Formats: sequence, structure tokens, C-alpha cells
Amino acid sequence: MFVYEHRVDAYNGKRRQGKMKRHAILESLKQQKPFDLLIIGAGATGCGIAVDAASRGLRVALIERNDIAEGTSCRSTKLVHGGVRYLEAAVKKLDRAQYHLVKEALHERGLFLQNAPHLANPVALVTPLYKWHEVPYVYAGLRMYDLLAGDMGLGKSYVVGRDEALRKFPMLKAEGLKAGVVYYDGQFNDARMAVTLAMTAQKYGAVVATRVEAMSLEKVAGKIYGARVRDRMSGEEFVITASGVINAAGPFVDQVRAMDDAGSPPVLKASSGIHIVLSKRFVPPDTGLLIPKTEDGRVLFVLPWQGHALIGTTENSSPIVEHPVPTEDEIEYVLRHINKYFDLSVKRSDVMSVWSGLRPLVQFDKSANTAQQVREHLIMISPSGLLTMAGGKWTSYRKMAEEAVDRAVSAFHLKTAGACQTKHLRLVGGENYVAEGAAALAKKFGLDEDVAYHLHRSYGDRAPEVAELAKDGLNARLHPNHPYIEAEAVYSARFEFAESASDFVTRRIPLALVDNAAAKLALPRVVALMAQEHGWDDVRCRKETEAGLNRLETAI
Repeated sequence: MFVYEHRVDAYNGKRRQGKMKRHAILESLKQQKPFDLLIIGAGATGCGIAVDAASRGLRVALIERNDIAEGTSCRSTKLVHGGVRYLEAAVKKLDRAQYHLVKEALHERGLFLQNAPHLANPVALVTPLYKWHEVPYVYAGLRMYDLLAGDMGLGKSYVVGRDEALRKFPMLKAEGLKAGVVYYDGQFNDARMAVTLAMTAQKYGAVVATRVEAMSLEKVAGKIYGARVRDRMSGEEFVITASGVINAAGPFVDQVRAMDDAGSPPVLKASSGIHIVLSKRFVPPDTGLLIPKTEDGRVLFVLPWQGHALIGTTENSSPIVEHPVPTEDEIEYVLRHINKYFDLSVKRSDVMSVWSGLRPLVQFDKSANTAQQVREHLIMISPSGLLTMAGGKWTSYRKMAEEAVDRAVSAFHLKTAGACQTKHLRLVGGENYVAEGAAALAKKFGLDEDVAYHLHRSYGDRAPEVAELAKDGLNARLHPNHPYIEAEAVYSARFEFAESASDFVTRRIPLALVDNAAAKLALPRVVALMAQEHGWDDVRCRKETEAGLNRLETAI
């Protein structure tokens, strides 16, 4: 079975064999011997399932019609959390299911940070309180949150007075502030997490292919034995055979279910969540803010992320589309609420980037609005054998994957599968990661401090591979205000499935997410670097530049 070679060749400016590598991957998908599992969708759910299945020794194919995590999974609030608002709802409604859902998510939060230490970290959050009677209520709820986490807790919640709350979050509106409660949750880089999962699955033998779209499900005697797919880059169609097919298409699971049974009723209800990014002057470097209840009962976060302030999110019912476009009304909603809590004035012109993502919510309670829907997941197996994993959230991806593979082993009679390995499986980049390693990386390779820190926290113990490329004439910054360097574009094209310039500036590095204008300026150089790797001609380069700019103008 073909896998990428994890080595770094000296960069010589010549065209590399990227297309041959993709050709070999596609040929692996066409092999006559059926895979154990074909997974449709390479977001958090699909990539997590691929890691679980491949690490058990199963033969796995993972396909994605766009880029890894191009949909919902790269547009999250970047939090690894149990769900504070779900715990409140569980207590108020005496809902045992929600209570256990939060408890399980908090346990998974701990495993998440343990297994991807280079991509995830604890973050302190202040909840500002402007009424005295709110203090014991909020503190009690957050202490229960801590207790549910048990040994996987990230720190104990505590009450701070007005002055200390302002010291921790100086941007807070001081007038009327009584106190605050500090608690801890996890934070991560979602797009890189998904790519890391795909690379980990590949490390264990999975065949991973992007830009490969499932067109139909193949059946014999009414039972699914694979899928007819189309390579979206060449237009070629072929059949991938497998003992079992798993539908992990995120917001699009109902579309895949319709391939199996056109009359199947939808199980998802989507909501959109908007996020805006401001400069670092709007947030302390190590402390976030939780606004527990907006005017219509939503939760709003202000978080330090990638050297900027990340603010979100709204909850609005939404149609299911590939690239949802944020509306000015949504942006105004966020800015209005931030200005209620900030002494600093935040204007529309301060927004450096904005994006919207879909939340695939299972309709357990069809009467509830999207803000009330719990982020629970559902596994279904159709009469023809399509296994669908619907709903869920990033924090619980590992547990969801374990459950999905367990069901698949049973349903598809996969005799060779071992037990789940992922509870303590360090992901690619995390195996030999040392938290304090950025300084050593900077010294060894002569990197600027911020560049070394970025590489260390993005690539983990593989950061030296990127730094080696930088030594060979690729150490220039892609934009002077950001730590992202040219070597990363080359590395992502060689080893991280990046097939377009948008893949790189939005998901391999977060430049488009934190500074849209800077991403536009960097795009031509990114296209030139990737052209050398993939052998693009002038026509393809022009198309890549136009497509990248168009995406940055509309929806990231």
C-alpha cells in the first residue's frame, strides 16, 4: 500500500514529483482487493475514524471531495471543551443525558490535549459578572464543571474581585463590574488537527485522497460493496470497493444517505456560527473571556488565538452549503455585544478576518431552536449497510471514532480488527514533542523567535523538517507581519495533502483566518512555490491565483 515518504529532500527549485505521488495514491484506491473500510468525508469525524481504524490494523481508504477540514472542521471556535451551557441546561432540566454528555466530553478534552500537545493547550477564561447574585450561581456551575472533569481537569475555577478581573482582562468595561469567575478549558488549531489526524492515519497505512468525490454507492443484491468516485482534478471515475462504507460527511451526511435511499428523511439541522478576528490589542495573550448570555441567550467567547483576538459565535438556522458567507448583520451582532463588555471601542474597520461555519446538529428535539440543540452524535446503519456518523463536535471526535469503528467491526464482520488504540495514541508531531523546544529550534536553525514558536506549535517534533527546508533558501516570511515562512508552502505540498494555494493559506497555516488582507498579498508567492512542487503551468497558476482571491473575497 502506498504511503508518503516522511523525509525532507533538499529544495533545489526544480519541479518535484507531486503529481506522481497523487497518481500512486489514486492507483492504491483502485486496487482489486477490497478495503476493510471506505470513509467518506475528511473532517474531524472522518479523519478520527480513519486513525482509529488504521491503528487497529484495518485496511482503510479515506476520501474527501474538497480539502481536509475544508468545511465545518476548520471553522470552529477553536475550543476543546465540555460545554458549559449544556451543563447549565442539564442541571436546570435535570437532564441526565446532557449531564453525562458533558462529563464524557471533559474526559475527552483531557485525552485531546494529551495526544496532540503541540496543537492544543489549556486557556484561562474570565466570566465577568455585573450583578452580585450571579457570583455564587456562576461559580457553583463552573466548580461542577471542574469536578466532572476529575483527573482530566485543567485547573480549578475561582472567584476574582473587580480589580483582579480587570487586571486579567484589561479591556473589560469597568463600570458596574462586581467580580469575575476564572475557569479553564482547552484550545487548539482545528485545521492543523485534522491534517495531523489524516497524516497519522496514513502513518498506520490508510490511503488518504482529497479532491475525490463519492458519486454513487455501489450495491449487489441490495448490499453496499463500495462507491463510484470521481477524481475532481482529472475527471476520471472509478470504483473503490470495501467491506464497509462509513458516511462521515459532516453537514452533508444526508446527501450521502440519499445516495443510499433517496427517500430517507434528513437527520440534521444546521446552524451557522460566525467568528471575527481582531488584532492582539483586544485580548490579553493568555486569557479569554466568556460572555455567558447575550440578549437572546447565546454564548460569546473572546479568545487569544494565533496572536490575535478570536470572537464568536452566533447561532442561526442555516441552509447546508459548502462555503457559508457571513452576513453584515451577524458581524454587527458580534460587535454590538463586544462593545457592551469592552471599554475599548470595536469598529467594523477593526475586523481583520471573518468566517462562518456550519454546525451539523442531530434533530433529537425537532421543536428546539439551533441554540438549544445539544452537540450529540448518532450512529445509524441502513438496511443496505451504510454506516452514518452524524452530529457531534471536535472535542468528542476520538470517542465518536471509537464507537463508529466498534459498530463497523460488528456490522461488517471485520475479523482482523484489534482493540481501540487511540486513548493514548500520540498523533504525528506529538510523539517526541517537548513543550519548551521552540528556543532550541530557533538557536539551531537561526530562526526568529516568533517563527520558531509557530513552527514548534504547528508541526511539533517535525518542525525541524520544515526548518531544514528553510535553510535551503526558503526562510523568507510570506508576510512581514506574520511568522509563516515559504518553507511551509513547500512542506505542505509534499507531505500534507495541500493541492491548492487556498488549502495552504487557510488550513495549513491560519493566515487567511487571522488576516485576510495579508493572505491576499501572500497568495502570488504561495502559488509560485506550490507550482514548483506540483508542476503547474502558467494557466494553472493564473487559475489558482484567481480562485484563491475569489475565495478570500467571499467565504474562506
